[in-house]
Amino acid sequence: MTFHEVRGTTLHHDDTGPRDGIPVVLVHGHPFDRSLWGAQARALVAGGHRVVTPDLRGYGASGVTEGTVRLSDFADDLAALLDHLGLADAVVGGVSMGGQIALEFRRLHPERVRALVLSDTSASPETEDGKAYRNELADRLLAEGMDGYAAEVIDKMLAEYNVTALPEVADRVLTMMRTTDPRGAAAALRGRAERPDLRPVLAAADVPVLVVVGADDVYTPLADAEELCRHAPHARLEVIEGAGHLPGAEQPERFNAVLLDFLATQVAGAR
Repeated sequence: MTFHEVRGTTLHHDDTGPRDGIPVVLVHGHPFDRSLWGAQARALVAGGHRVVTPDLRGYGASGVTEGTVRLSDFADDLAALLDHLGLADAVVGGVSMGGQIALEFRRLHPERVRALVLSDTSASPETEDGKAYRNELADRLLAEGMDGYAAEVIDKMLAEYNVTALPEVADRVLTMMRTTDPRGAAAALRGRAERPDLRPVLAAADVPVLVVVGADDVYTPLADAEELCRHAPHARLEVIEGAGHLPGAEQPERFNAVLLDFLATQVAGAR
């Protein structure tokens, strides 16, 4: 694990795998950290890929920026990190908020994206009700901390049946949520409340796009994944059975098989 000064903060990240492998950047969602991608990183490295998993600003071991952190801030952080690592481009993937960051990265730095991996996410702009909810939740997290929120949403982050069927996964996800700095979580929530319409990014994308969704995701269900595919001319949709909002954690073997096949068939040799 490595720390690097990026745009006024410190980013914590892992950079593993062969230097000549296809670089894959995986972006966690809210309110998690880079360890969410542990199973994917191990599988990708075993498959000969280079994997970069950062803790976003405000999450994990990275520095905290208070106030508002927009998707564009996260995207520019990733660009600066790639500069530091000497990577001109990469496959960029993310889950939930991380998927929105991947899309924003494509919007701001299109030449740096070899392919997109979008897991359990949405490209639509925030609604007025959504803006109010995110800002109210930001206030609540600052006042109360993360514990109550984590307990309330664990059966939505994971498929409800997996909370009991996969206790080790549930405990890991709960720990990530509970240990997130409320200031970082609140700043990201306020930024997401202002997120733009990212559907045009998909429509203009001339790179391979993998859309993955847990079959029982209640936050961004299959309909949202299908909408992503309608806007993306090169999209491939994969539904992961037995999973909710975090299929990479709930069904890592199924998720990894889909991801590795996408890299082998759609990305390798494309450049």
